[in-house]
Amino acid sequence: MYRPMMTGFAVLAVGAALLGGCKKAPDLAKGEALFKQHCAVCHPDGGNTITPQKTLHAKALAANNITKPEDIVKTMRNPGPGMNKFDQATIPDEDATAIAEYVVHTYK
Repeated sequence: MYRPMMTGFAVLAVGAALLGGCKKAPDLAKGEALFKQHCAVCHPDGGNTITPQKTLHAKALAANNITKPEDIVKTMRNPGPGMNKFDQATIPDEDATAIAEYVVHTYK
């Protein structure tokens, strides 16, 4: 009885890991294209032409409590002084997330 029960738990654990752990891989090519379209003018090569100390490089982002793609999307939706606001009508959530994932993966 012990062995079948353990086998059942193992099957459940593997199934849960497969179903719960499935996360869509970021589409970095899409993010790059959207970044070039909407962001590169002010953020060439991850820099910042308006506020030079607020680049898109990981160290500068972390200094401003921006550490994950969700934080970047939040900033896009409600930016500080000097940055254009990119609302849902301008950049839909899926596209904003693609841009944010591109930034996180590119400007380490």
